[in-house]
Amino acid sequence: MDSRATTTIQDPKNPGHVKTFTFDLAYWSHNGFQKDKDGVLISADPTSKFASQRDVFRDIGRGILDSAWQGYNATLLAYGQTGSGKSYSMIGFGADKGILPSVCEELFRTIEKQERNQEYQVTFSMLEIYNEQIRDLLSSTKKPGGLKLREDHHLGFYVEGLKSVPCKNYAQIEKLMEQGTRIRTTASTNMNASSSRSHMVTTIQFKQVFLDRAFTKQSSINLVDLAGSERQKSSGSEGDRLKEGSRVNLSLTNLGNVISALADAALGKRVLHIPYRDSVLTKLLQSALGGNSRTTLIAAISPADICYEETLSTLRYAERAKKVRNKAVVNTCTLARGSKAESEKLLLGRGNSGVAEHQLGTLAAQGTWAHLLEQAWRDWEQQYAVTALERQLTTTLPYLLNVNEDPQLTGVLKYFIRAGSCDAGQAASNAITLQGLGISGKHASFTNLDDNVTVTPYSKCKVVINGVPTTTRTKLHHLDRIILGSNSAYLYIGFPSERGSEDLSRFDYDFFQLERAAVEGVSVHKLGAVSSGDGPADPSVLAAFQDYIKLMPLVAEANQMSEELKKGLKMELKVKNLASSDSRGYDLQKEVMVKVTNQKTCEVWIWSKAKFINRKFLMEELYQRFLDGEDSPVAQEDDPFWDPIETVHLGSAHIWLQSLAYCMQFEDQVAFLNCDGLEEAVLHIHIIPCSPAGQAQSEENVVIDPLELLGKRIDFQIHIIRCLGIKWLKEDAKRGIQISYRIYDLPITLYTKPVWKVVNPQIEESLHFTAVNASWEFLNYLQTNALVVDLWGLQEGCAELSCSQLDLMVTGEGHIMIDTKKISNVKDTGQTTSNQTPELYLKMLKLQQEMELLRNINRALRKENVLLKESLKKTGSGQQAHQPSNTLKITQMTAQLPSASEINQMCTRQASCDGDFAKALKVFYQSMNVARGQFLRLRQYTTPEDDQMLRPFVYQQSQMLKDFGDLLESSLWKLKNDIALIVKKKKAYLLHIKQ
Repeated sequence: MDSRATTTIQDPKNPGHVKTFTFDLAYWSHNGFQKDKDGVLISADPTSKFASQRDVFRDIGRGILDSAWQGYNATLLAYGQTGSGKSYSMIGFGADKGILPSVCEELFRTIEKQERNQEYQVTFSMLEIYNEQIRDLLSSTKKPGGLKLREDHHLGFYVEGLKSVPCKNYAQIEKLMEQGTRIRTTASTNMNASSSRSHMVTTIQFKQVFLDRAFTKQSSINLVDLAGSERQKSSGSEGDRLKEGSRVNLSLTNLGNVISALADAALGKRVLHIPYRDSVLTKLLQSALGGNSRTTLIAAISPADICYEETLSTLRYAERAKKVRNKAVVNTCTLARGSKAESEKLLLGRGNSGVAEHQLGTLAAQGTWAHLLEQAWRDWEQQYAVTALERQLTTTLPYLLNVNEDPQLTGVLKYFIRAGSCDAGQAASNAITLQGLGISGKHASFTNLDDNVTVTPYSKCKVVINGVPTTTRTKLHHLDRIILGSNSAYLYIGFPSERGSEDLSRFDYDFFQLERAAVEGVSVHKLGAVSSGDGPADPSVLAAFQDYIKLMPLVAEANQMSEELKKGLKMELKVKNLASSDSRGYDLQKEVMVKVTNQKTCEVWIWSKAKFINRKFLMEELYQRFLDGEDSPVAQEDDPFWDPIETVHLGSAHIWLQSLAYCMQFEDQVAFLNCDGLEEAVLHIHIIPCSPAGQAQSEENVVIDPLELLGKRIDFQIHIIRCLGIKWLKEDAKRGIQISYRIYDLPITLYTKPVWKVVNPQIEESLHFTAVNASWEFLNYLQTNALVVDLWGLQEGCAELSCSQLDLMVTGEGHIMIDTKKISNVKDTGQTTSNQTPELYLKMLKLQQEMELLRNINRALRKENVLLKESLKKTGSGQQAHQPSNTLKITQMTAQLPSASEINQMCTRQASCDGDFAKALKVFYQSMNVARGQFLRLRQYTTPEDDQMLRPFVYQQSQMLKDFGDLLESSLWKLKNDIALIVKKKKAYLLHIKQ
């Protein structure tokens, strides 16, 4: 953001791809700030680009207030992905107030300065929209199905029964906002959506009554904190048979459709329909979006490169909204002459209510404005008394403080632990009534005795303290972290004598999850994010770790729902190392997935992160219906806990092909490693260089330099012999397996025949491959890449894996052709007809090569001919006089040339040296493969938990290390001796030539 109006975004994967957007205002609030004495963020220095909350209020908030005083409706929408700063901009955090409290505070400050012959009526309401249901955040009673949205033919849409509270000063509004946040937090804890999935709409009705002129101005101020705008690919139904049917994103999606339609209309395009009626949010905001309102959109974006796609999407969304044009008018009303009672009705807005007043409900109570204000003041005083009592208790008693994923909702709920013993749980009879998934009626007992607080779980109820599950009475210490049920997190605040000036903000939601993960043995180091020592962490692995931390509580909640709904599914997080499917074995990236197991049938599924998140929201909807007492059965195809049976990827094995580049056979037993890096099974495989007829080549065919094979035909066979010790089949004998692999540029994956119910199946499948004209790329592939062989688990009822080999190119002998790029090029240029066989392509290529060779020979002969002609011209007749001496020299040189038998002997020696070198390399490669197998087995051993087993384990490890070292040393020693002998023979041969 180089200016106050432009935003430039650069693609981190393509730095040359830069886009610039222009808006009315552009704020940079990421860095360059410091805290003042009151805890408010301000610019660190005069050169800082940082825009504070005060700057934003000055430019935007005052404009909203000015519109309200003039009698215009005003709306502010905050749009952007979760965590980008929407709630911070709207509400603020701590002393750093956002636009909503600042607008309210400034409104009453201005009212106090106005003339006394005017009356100012301010009412306040808060609501939340989640899953197309409306919840009143100022009412503690929850209505099943939410509040109803009604439509009046003349007045438009309004929420029936929404509580709208008259306010006398800003302190009342501040307390109402606190009350609304408390109810929102309770709803979030009680299996409702997290705040990032819901919209919060705050409405301030502001009416100015000019008593001397019998005249009113009215304004409706809507401040809307929209749900997170994550794209469908990030958190939607990608790769899932079920779409996100819970309608969570419906309002946001339709808001985009409305804005697009309004933008098109503003540009003069023909728009037949604007879909206001497609969602609750757009119905409520119809006037604000395309009618009588001055509307502002804040697009909150993140500067992180991993958020590039989301940020670009948000900027484009805002750019469309910028094109919408509203026609706002002043909302005025002139009071007619009549009775006092009628005038009072008009003043209250009941006799001539505008659309704005009915959009978010009307005042239900009867009486004058003064009477309503007095009643609201009494309610406020009761609430203030409760708050004062709570503030007093915090100075005398220990308590539990809630910790929420949304920082705005953290620290809102306090549960005091009084002297003696008190139960905690969902039952209303408990001293501490808790809400949350997995919390029982009586979940745990807290005891406050002799300045000590202990917690004791009931029965099998889940209680986690500082990341460690506990089942017995445990003493609590100040700032202990407690998780009750699946994921209800609380920070224990001890007695006043234990407290200090600690910064409680560090004990956020992520702190709880990181601690829990560490206890379970999951950390950045274990995932391999740090390359070596204190080296830099791999960003992709750090991203995978963050995904793991974010999904941990979601998986716990999904398991709890499965248990309560009696679905019998168990879900667990797994981290897949994508190097397992990389032919070079590069350990560059990991991804988090969820393994789902049906505990009754032992069926297994693997869900991606996106699929699991999608299913989680659908599970929540089903569970909410269960809590509401709806017993209607769910069809199997609509059940988020059900999926069709599918094959499961069990692990991968890497077979390095370097020996094939030297025309040497390879036979070994290689481990299939699963996503945890543990051995799933052992593969016995044999790779054999062979002749076109399929006969194995002898040791004489070994080459020293793979480039000797350039342009030549290479034939080899891949023979999968057997698979040993398959854990998948040991767990359930009814299962089966298949093996697959894909080599070089082969367009399809090849699969073996399925084998069922055999733990050590004999596969015995062999395929013959041919590279007719070996390219440099193919030879490089053999030297640097591995053949990745995948092991697949079959389950009863799943479709077996298969492939169609019809599209494969084959030789005349029926062998599968690889390295076919040149052949494909010939095919594409149209030099052959479609009905010709691959053999004709091969012959044409061979003829082209021979022709090119002849051309090169011809060029060389021409050059030599020219040189001879020039030489003859120079010598002329003078050279003829010296002919006898030249003839004598040639005769002498000829006499010195070796005989035919000596030439044969030298060639034999040369071939012998090359053969010895090839044999030495072969022996070395074989011993290295054995050493590699030992090293892999050594890596897979894990330290036993039993201390008594530690000594034998250390002894076994030291023996294996010793054997590994001996094998490596002997292999290198033998290679060194063999090379020394070959060099000695070579020197003798060269010395003989010189003599």
